[in-house]
Amino acid sequence: MEKYEKLEKLGEGTYGVVYKARHRQTGHIIALKKILLEQEDEGVPSTAIREISLLRELNHQNVVRLEDVVHTEDRIYLVFEFLDMDLKKHMELNPELHRNQRVMKYYLFQMIKGIAYCHAHRILHRDLKPQNLLIDRQRSILKLADFGLARAFGIPVRAYTHEVVTLWYRAPEILLGAKHYSTPVDIWSIGCIFAEMINGRPLFPGDSEIDQLFQIFRLLGTPNENVWPGVSELEDYKEAFPKWRPQSLTNAVPTLDPLGHDLLQRMLVYAPSKRITAYDALQHEYFMEFFDQPAQPSRYQMQQAQAQAQVQAQVEYAQASGMGMHPDVQRQALQAAAMQQLQQHRQHAMVANGMQQVGGMQQWQENDLAMQQMMEMQAEMSHQESMRRQAAAMQQNPRMQQGAAAGMIHPEQMLAMQQGQQAMHGQMLEGIADDQYGEIQGNGNIGGVGDKHQ
Repeated sequence: MEKYEKLEKLGEGTYGVVYKARHRQTGHIIALKKILLEQEDEGVPSTAIREISLLRELNHQNVVRLEDVVHTEDRIYLVFEFLDMDLKKHMELNPELHRNQRVMKYYLFQMIKGIAYCHAHRILHRDLKPQNLLIDRQRSILKLADFGLARAFGIPVRAYTHEVVTLWYRAPEILLGAKHYSTPVDIWSIGCIFAEMINGRPLFPGDSEIDQLFQIFRLLGTPNENVWPGVSELEDYKEAFPKWRPQSLTNAVPTLDPLGHDLLQRMLVYAPSKRITAYDALQHEYFMEFFDQPAQPSRYQMQQAQAQAQVQAQVEYAQASGMGMHPDVQRQALQAAAMQQLQQHRQHAMVANGMQQVGGMQQWQENDLAMQQMMEMQAEMSHQESMRRQAAAMQQNPRMQQGAAAGMIHPEQMLAMQQGQQAMHGQMLEGIADDQYGEIQGNGNIGGVGDKHQ
């Protein structure tokens, strides 16, 4: 511990004391967590050592990085990257934040990304709550903290300071005494946090385990074998539980849009096996705006596709008949081709980033708008170049002049147009692709935000 200097005590959490500290040699600021074990005389449990070794392998933008582990005979010190704000505090300091559903959606998306990454590495959290979600306010990035500690050290009934640990986000299978559970417990917790982010208050604020269960039952109905096969076999399930009928989640979270309600309902399913997975949640239409191509095309996209199809049909007809096409149709065709190139470029950029998602919404949207403007400008320049070649060809061919007067294009004029289009189109796309892919390779991400730690 000599290499770290404690600066101030940040708090006493579920598992021990948290300090703000500094590396003596580098000056790097870190969060130092001193884990206090219930049976200190027995030393550090081997299960905790194994779990922490797994945590050190995690490297994801939405998971707080574990930088170092220092252990003595009866203590473990975990060294994490330092963030001074958590979601609970962030919402308390900004009471109107929950009204900004776009920000809440982006936080939720990042939360699920982090969980999906950890679940893929077979690591559960089991104690997700707003206090364990840290915020990088400068970059609007949310990070999951205390990952794996619940599994390594067990879920305590009371915190180090004898404060009762919150039950508000605990999955019903844990509350009912299930001996075996898996990743769905984290999805339940995220569903509770999701509702709280939208409402600005907890969804199930129970003050004891039985009150917590009854809060859930009052909204979702008392579970039975029909909705949750095997529930009656759980240790703490009682046939004498009051029989509540399920209520509408729409009334419980009234300001959430229909897609959000659908996702929330899939998260708060009683049967763990039927609860949505983190991976599937990331593909949900609620997060459509964060993806390059949504699962279902929007009305605008369908109209755009129909318009492009009409233009393409006119182009093919003109080519087949040898008559050519009107200059306005030509311009539309060039713009349609440019937009197709834009879509292909965006797909390649997503693949280069390693995930089909947007690392930073605002930055990506700005880049995307700039990209579209460049493509439209490219289409216009391509159109001008092809028209220049047409004019030169027309001076040498009287039949082309007659066709132009009739609003049609002679086959030789079509060839000149295509040559001009290809020349400019290829030049511009090469330059754009080189610039954009250079940025992606240099940053390891899209728009300067990716899954690398800064």
